[in-house]
Amino acid sequence: MIASLSMLATSLLTVAFALDGDAGTERTGSGEAIAVVSVVSIVAGYLLLYALWRYVFSEKAKIKRGEPPDRSDRG
Repeated sequence: MIASLSMLATSLLTVAFALDGDAGTERTGSGEAIAVVSVVSIVAGYLLLYALWRYVFSEKAKIKRGEPPDRSDRG
């Protein structure tokens, strides 16, 4: 599962980076390619943040690693 998500994220980012300078030199002036690159970048960023939270920072992940869970009710 993680491998397929990683492969999907890599392929999306590769496409976004491949459009680097070409997206800015559109002849139609509609900005479609720039919009696509922006959307792909935003979605990839949110997926990365979700994966980091899910597999590194969540309480469940900390318990799985044997670390004590964070308690926000300390006072």
